[in-house]
Amino acid sequence: MTDAITTVPVIHGYHAHVYFNADTLGLARGVCEAAAARFPLKMGRLHDKPVGPHPDWSCQLAFRAALFADVVPWLALNRAGLVVFIHPITGNDLLDHRDRAMWMGAVRGLDLSVLPEHAESYDL
Repeated sequence: MTDAITTVPVIHGYHAHVYFNADTLGLARGVCEAAAARFPLKMGRLHDKPVGPHPDWSCQLAFRAALFADVVPWLALNRAGLVVFIHPITGNDLLDHRDRAMWMGAVRGLDLSVLPEHAESYDL
């Protein structure tokens, strides 16, 4: 029997995308700012329109792989009912968003057609 996984990609970090709308903008800002104050991560802008593959307004939290065990449980307990989409950063955007992602809350449909297989470098 052969091993189905021949090469294991390196996870360089993670993105957590906090989804919100006009009614929950303040709530999302509070969650993202609290995460940025608590952890050494990069908080992106609060986008008031869908950006990239994301179907909803969102804010990106970018963090190193070593922080996963701290950031993800914190988000699970403090997301205040908001949907959070989390994916690793391996250099293959399509696989990272499609096959390697995790959801907190409702799963939302992504527009995967905008994603290249190979990613630009990510500054974490």
